[in-house]
Amino acid sequence: MRAIVLDGQHRFKPNFPVPKVQPGWARIRVKTAGICQTDLELINGYLGFTGVLGHEFVGIVESCEDIRWIGKRVAGEINAGCGQCSWCQKGQGRHCPSRITLGIDRLNGCMADYCVLPISNLIEIPANISDDRAVLIEPLSAACEILEQLSLNGSERIVVLGDGRLGILCAWVLSTVASNVTLIGHHPEKLALSVWNNIKIAHDGNHCPGADVVVEATGSATGIAEAMTLCRPRGIIVLKSTVAVSEAVNLSPIVIHELTVMGSRCGQFRHGLSLMAKHPDMPLESLITNRFPIESATAAFLMAAQKSAIKILLDL
Repeated sequence: MRAIVLDGQHRFKPNFPVPKVQPGWARIRVKTAGICQTDLELINGYLGFTGVLGHEFVGIVESCEDIRWIGKRVAGEINAGCGQCSWCQKGQGRHCPSRITLGIDRLNGCMADYCVLPISNLIEIPANISDDRAVLIEPLSAACEILEQLSLNGSERIVVLGDGRLGILCAWVLSTVASNVTLIGHHPEKLALSVWNNIKIAHDGNHCPGADVVVEATGSATGIAEAMTLCRPRGIIVLKSTVAVSEAVNLSPIVIHELTVMGSRCGQFRHGLSLMAKHPDMPLESLITNRFPIESATAAFLMAAQKSAIKILLDL
């Protein structure tokens, strides 16, 4: 099968082995895959991953022991837990100590003709949701995770840092429950695309101090420092960025202002799919900057790394 493999450098391989299907798992024929910031960080050495890249996809189930899934159009939760530990028993397999993660940690990803996942990770895509919307369920669900972690009453003043794909999605998701959401970014064309549901936009944070909640989604090691300057005393900072670069950061404002800092990672796909159904006017397709055939993955990754890009897709 065709695949994009990271083995010191990322490259297109036309004859990578097709993955085998173990009991309880499914093999999915990938239709479309997305490139995200985490993929770019993996190329830069994040987590030391080797194997097939990619964790955002929509595809068709080709093979599994439960024939009811054969032929279904699906997306899939990216973390595969052991199924036995206390975390898995609580439905929190994404925190299983033994988990492997699609295209990120010891599990070949979806930038290939086929990928494999546990059947329990699959979610069927309704017919009224296009492939281009479905391929964004993973990042949209990651944005929805904030709503699972925070109890918001809707009156909070919320600032989202970062006008990339995840920052925009976080702002859109938060705007469905709060009326005062501001997205801060440095790219006018991206900020223009993000206008939806009464979201405010700003080119810098000079006029946005004193926020109750600051979501850091800059993809930069310096984002936490900016978040600390914008958050009010005893406010909450939500960290969404995963970056490979480590830099010294003065964390004393967290102590001085008694800030709560919360990490936020993957969300549950059922929440992302539910939000899509409730808000069919959410302009998800507008985030797609360009698309490439998988054979042109080198060009696709070069474009994905540009500041002007939001979401680059690979078509299989």
